[in-house]
Amino acid sequence: MKVPLSWLREYAELPPVTAQEVADRLTAAGLKLEAVESVGHDVKNVVVGRVLDFETLEGFKKPIRWCTVEVGEAEPRGIICGATNFAAGDVVPVALPGAVLPGGFEVGSRKTYGKISDGMICSARELGVGDDHDGILILPRDTPIGADVVELLGLRDDVLDLEVTTDRGYALSIRGVAREAALAYGVPFRDPADVPLPAAEGPGYPASIGDPTACDRFALRMVEGFDPAAPTPMWMRVRLARVGIRSVSLAVDVTNYVMHEMGQPLHAFDRATLTGEIVVRRARPGEKLETLDHVERALHPEDVLITDDSGPIGLAGTMGGLRTEVSGTTTDLVIEAAHFTPSGVARMSRRHQLVSDASRKFERGVDTEIQLQASARAVALLAELGGGRIHPGLTFVTVETAPTVIAMRTGHPDRVAGLTYGPEVVVRRLREVGCVVEPGEGAEGEWLKVTAPSWRPDLTDPNDLAEEVIRLEGYDRIESVLPAAPAGAGLTEAQRYRRRVGRALASAGFTEVLAYPFVSPRDWDDLQLPEGDARRRAVRLANPLSEDEPLMRTTLLPGLLKILVRNTGRGFTDVALFETGAVYRPRPDAPATAPVLRVDRGPTPEEVASIEAALPDQPLRVAAVLAGDAERPGWWGQGRRAGWADAIEAARLVAFEAGVTPEVRADEHAPWHPGRCAALYAGDVLLGHAGELHPRVVEAYGLPPRTCALELELTRLEALLAGPAQTPAVSPYPIATQDVALIVPAGTPVAEVEAALREGAGDLLEDIRLFDVYTGAQVGEGNKSLAYTLRFRAPDRTLTAEEASASRDAAVAEATRRVGAHLRT
Repeated sequence: MKVPLSWLREYAELPPVTAQEVADRLTAAGLKLEAVESVGHDVKNVVVGRVLDFETLEGFKKPIRWCTVEVGEAEPRGIICGATNFAAGDVVPVALPGAVLPGGFEVGSRKTYGKISDGMICSARELGVGDDHDGILILPRDTPIGADVVELLGLRDDVLDLEVTTDRGYALSIRGVAREAALAYGVPFRDPADVPLPAAEGPGYPASIGDPTACDRFALRMVEGFDPAAPTPMWMRVRLARVGIRSVSLAVDVTNYVMHEMGQPLHAFDRATLTGEIVVRRARPGEKLETLDHVERALHPEDVLITDDSGPIGLAGTMGGLRTEVSGTTTDLVIEAAHFTPSGVARMSRRHQLVSDASRKFERGVDTEIQLQASARAVALLAELGGGRIHPGLTFVTVETAPTVIAMRTGHPDRVAGLTYGPEVVVRRLREVGCVVEPGEGAEGEWLKVTAPSWRPDLTDPNDLAEEVIRLEGYDRIESVLPAAPAGAGLTEAQRYRRRVGRALASAGFTEVLAYPFVSPRDWDDLQLPEGDARRRAVRLANPLSEDEPLMRTTLLPGLLKILVRNTGRGFTDVALFETGAVYRPRPDAPATAPVLRVDRGPTPEEVASIEAALPDQPLRVAAVLAGDAERPGWWGQGRRAGWADAIEAARLVAFEAGVTPEVRADEHAPWHPGRCAALYAGDVLLGHAGELHPRVVEAYGLPPRTCALELELTRLEALLAGPAQTPAVSPYPIATQDVALIVPAGTPVAEVEAALREGAGDLLEDIRLFDVYTGAQVGEGNKSLAYTLRFRAPDRTLTAEEASASRDAAVAEATRRVGAHLRT
């Protein structure tokens, strides 16, 4: 929200302080400052001139005029100008030699187009009062020649740029910020809405509210005989430019001016284009509307519309329709001022990806009692500046709404802040905000009955009122007191395990990322999930950030794969990413939506149970993706591409940190390649899957070829934690190494052979490692040879050769019994 200091001073009697001092006071009151911009202070030597006559120079690519301009001196000046929108006798701004324009641009005398140009005739953009650069800025004919343009137009000003949070919608107006500035300095505030309203003589244009849940205030006033060619006065154009609004026409400029002044969005209809009664309602199936931006929009049943007998004529509180637009021939205007439901406007704006100044104000909350004042202000300006006549009729349709009344203990702000303000300060500050404060029920002086003002919809409970008292009294009065750190056990074992997982994967070369937990229904097809897969059943958000991704994730992979695509698209060809986070799995018997509880009391046990029953299961998972080279090539060798074995090894790392040695089994599970997918088990508990992604998944997401991934459920691994992680015992005795080569059928999983060897070798086996796989004539058709290194060690003695050999033989015997292995000779 941009706030010119000169406009602010009209409604708050501020002392002679700088813009930065005002900004500091507003910041202390809770309004966040983005910047303070000084405009027009560097402009000098720009005066008012009159074009006496001009000569059009021939032979150039564009029209060039050699103008004789009177600037209040004895002799007129000759000035070259490339614009053609002015005539002899027009009054224009002239930058004399030595003048400085916004941005430090200096003007001098120079020879151009064969003439000496003794200055420059200025456009609106060159003076910093708009974006119009197509023509010269034409001033009123009665403007005194030779006058200083900077003083005349009020070009020197300071503009405060405030970032208004969603709960402070009232600060999206000069009225709201001026009220805050007056409170901050303790000076009088003049409310622009506190003016007598003209008496209504009869009805105005017919209107009604068809859906009370969409609108509760709707006012229409009319102006007749308006001159569509009437120009917007310069003071209004300058102010609109200072708040970032482009001047369009007088009718549009007046509605924008009043909107920024009072905070009430307005809309002007061309009376000649309206047919029948105006009705505020929701959209009907199949309806469409072409808005002012020339886009035809298919309407949603929840859209809030302004309609007449012809159908929709505007998206309420967001943008008007093209058919009823005010044009250059409009003489009769209908001015609308309404109050629409904030949630309805916010959802509609997001649904159509259409954000306007009006929608920003409505979705943050507009004063419910200012519609008559704002519309009266607008029609008065239109009549005064555009030569129109105010129609005596008025249309004002309302839906009864009760004001917000809050019961608060008098000492509640004291308890929240840890200070003693006292009842007098609390009551005084709340009344300064605009609240009506009365004694409440209970002991005398103990309770207050507070009615929030109509422009503060954010005040809904005692804590909001306490915040108002605290911020106006000054946050700097509250001392910083560090809470006493209670003695505790530190992190839980589950938390320690999660940190160990992150460190292990990072040490293995993975980079941690955070993906949005929202997915699209298309992701289920891209992952090749079969129909009926439990992962296709997802929680749908009632108010998603994007309609393209309305679901909560049931697997971590879609977000990781999209981040991988983004990185590879930017030139990072060798990528290893991981993420730890929750997935959301709806319970089969859960209700479709969670119940909405009352806020005036704490929930009952039954209500808490109903909320918990509606919540989805949220197991914690870890997932990782790999693409490109696992070992980069160089002078040391060819390198090695990441493959399914790397994904399985990363999954092993995660399990090892929980003290679990997982069993790896071949599996078929989307989105992995059927022949390169491994399931990891701890006993009968499925931990997750790892391997190479299916080629169709790679193609659907645009991934690098042979991309690999893993996903494990940390919640299940945490359940297997035996307690605090133990440092492994280190034996001081030497190790005994035995190699063994076993011939097994070619289809025998290596994991089964290794499991048999471990079980047979007993407690003396410290480590087992596969170092060679051979297939060929020497082992027979349909067989393969697996060569292992077995490492034996005892914690209390040096092993003899006989003990090591006995353990090896026992291991081989168990492998023979379980998988039919025999020694290769």
